[in-house]
Amino acid sequence: MTHSLGTRLIIGVIGGMLLLLSIFSLTFYAVIRRALINQFDSSLASTALILAASVEVDGNKIDLELDVQHMPEFQRADRPNYYQLWRNDSTVVARSPSLGTDDLLRLEGPLGTPVFQALQTRNGQPRRLVGLKFTPRLSDSDKASVRQLTKEQTLTLAVARDASGLYSQLEFIQWLLIAASGGTVALSVFIAAFVVRQGLNPLHSIASEIAAISEDDLAARIGATSVPVEILPIKDRLNDLLSRLEDAFKRERCFTADVAHELRTPLAGIRSTIEVTLARDRETTEYQTVLSECLAIAENMQTMVNNLLMIARLDARPPAAKARQLTFRREQVRLAELVNSCWEPFAEKAIERKITFDNRLPNDVTVNSDHKNLSVILSNLLNNAVEYANDTGLIWVTAQHLDNRAELTVANTGCQLTDGQAAHVFDCFWRGDSSRTGTGTHCGLGLALVQRLARALGGSVIVELQPGRIFVVRLTLPDNLPT
Repeated sequence: MTHSLGTRLIIGVIGGMLLLLSIFSLTFYAVIRRALINQFDSSLASTALILAASVEVDGNKIDLELDVQHMPEFQRADRPNYYQLWRNDSTVVARSPSLGTDDLLRLEGPLGTPVFQALQTRNGQPRRLVGLKFTPRLSDSDKASVRQLTKEQTLTLAVARDASGLYSQLEFIQWLLIAASGGTVALSVFIAAFVVRQGLNPLHSIASEIAAISEDDLAARIGATSVPVEILPIKDRLNDLLSRLEDAFKRERCFTADVAHELRTPLAGIRSTIEVTLARDRETTEYQTVLSECLAIAENMQTMVNNLLMIARLDARPPAAKARQLTFRREQVRLAELVNSCWEPFAEKAIERKITFDNRLPNDVTVNSDHKNLSVILSNLLNNAVEYANDTGLIWVTAQHLDNRAELTVANTGCQLTDGQAAHVFDCFWRGDSSRTGTGTHCGLGLALVQRLARALGGSVIVELQPGRIFVVRLTLPDNLPT
């Protein structure tokens, strides 16, 4: 059964208090009980010692010098004391008249050491009894003859007292502790309920504010005041979550707008081209030219859609990615050969702009990665370098070994970006220039795809702006480069 947080807190507080009260009450009762019983037994032992000191041996005669008639505790009608004296052979020497025909329990312990025991009378009344084994005093005549008492001449004395008052006091203390504990727990329930309710009010306030936030107002934040320090992290994390959701929705809206724009431009181009062509009859060669232009635009659009699909798969969570069967096959790839292969499609354009390309990778440098997707990464990096390098500029590729990882660097001159702009180069559809005439492969998806693929391959990619308007991309991947 699921309980509310308030109920759990109340149960925990009351349970803990009940446990502590129980431990305290039991300990307190045990200490008080021991103290009262010790006090009772001490008084009983004092009486026994007084009686034992008054016993005198005169030959074979044993006298009790103390006149018991003058000891009121043995004479009172209500709860009197009792005593009984035995020789070592269990012969009764003296006994309290109040015993009548009853006998006390004979307790024997070490010589001169009182021994105590709790008893009950025939009618169920509680008693405390002390037994004392002792050596009686010699009479003056025996002392004159220097007679010594033997072990067989020791006596045993038993003194008993009614303990009803003692146990009544203990019972009263017991019930008093139970009543006090019960009252304390009952009062604590109301106090704990009030305190817990007041303590949970900030959570209720936060819940109310969250319920008031609509999907169209993600800019709202939780502004509950007087939040306890324990709940403050929850409030801050929720506000952080709202900020991330707001940013995600903004990116989604921007992404939708960018996709619409990137698709609208080539579609408008295709439509205008077809409309102009159909305005009058034309030669076969003109139709072929128009169809070739439309085909080129369609191919660029298909490339953009494929890149978007690849980015969506790479951004998906692992279960979704597995569902789309996006897998990689790792193998030893020679980086120098792969870079040269990826550069071939851009070599002619670089020659036209008099851009120098320098592949500085040794021929024996290899990396353990997926050949196909690593080709996509390098192609996009080289394409980006050719697009934004200055005429007569330079593009170069290097690599180095860092802690069992390969760092491959693609750099180009002629960078016009600022540090603030460089932070957005991995955003989808972002481009350094403000114009948006490019379509397809030049719509701002290349570096975004590079970043996602690098992460999927277990690596990372960063950009740097170096003095001299040099744009540097550092790609790091797991490898087995030679040291």
